[in-house]
Amino acid sequence: MGMKHFRPTTPSLRNMTVSTFDEITKKTPEKSLLTTKKKNAGRNSYGRITVRHQGGGNRQKYRLVDFKRRKDNMYATVIGIEYDPNRSANIALIEYEDGTKSYILAPIGLKDGDKVISGDKADIKPGNCMKIESIPVGTMIHNIELNPGQGGKLVRAAGQEAQLMAKEGKYAHVRLPSGEMRLVMAICRATIGTIGNSDHENVKLGKAGRTRHLGKRPEVRGSVMNPNDHPHGGGEGRAPVGHAGPMTPWGKPALGYKTRKKNHRTDKFIVKRRK
Repeated sequence: MGMKHFRPTTPSLRNMTVSTFDEITKKTPEKSLLTTKKKNAGRNSYGRITVRHQGGGNRQKYRLVDFKRRKDNMYATVIGIEYDPNRSANIALIEYEDGTKSYILAPIGLKDGDKVISGDKADIKPGNCMKIESIPVGTMIHNIELNPGQGGKLVRAAGQEAQLMAKEGKYAHVRLPSGEMRLVMAICRATIGTIGNSDHENVKLGKAGRTRHLGKRPEVRGSVMNPNDHPHGGGEGRAPVGHAGPMTPWGKPALGYKTRKKNHRTDKFIVKRRK
């Protein structure tokens, strides 16, 4: 998928790029697979802001994507590739032989009219889903389950892929996009191929308005706040941070500080840490 550039008739257009949406073949979503998406602007059930810088944005409907792929040994035909405002990857609308329609993540190379299937006897083709124990070593996979039957949790963003490195007993060694090597149960499912829309990382918003369309509100630098609002705040004029390094609003180190809990219950599944 390519990128579209604009003539710099305004300062914002000079740096703005948008996707050409070459992969998209179907423009209107399937109504039976839509549901409402409530906005809470970063607030919890008490009405207190727990996630800052959220609010506004364009209206969105949530697409019910099938991350489990439980219809085994039944072929499904790809009807079209669609845009999904809720994720960076594109989604594919498929129709099973019994007439059931479903959304799946669209991998690279999947086109209208292609057949996809889930089950241990499926071919090693993009879009097919099966248990990891049935996938050859070295294959690129995505939408990986962490627990059997839970549905895919890992590697679901645009352009991402994981590689099956080895199989040993009831576990498989999977190299994730971050570089982390992780043990995953071999009876967990994964989908073959690399997720499409790989040019998503090259999109430049170009102007503040496009950020607001995404539901992101402006961020304020801590150095222009008061001392009671931020550790960087206060002082006469432009004052330095005043600490050994930058801090979060809650006094934690902001750069290079690992937030993962020590002795986490899943540490035993990590063979090699990410880069």
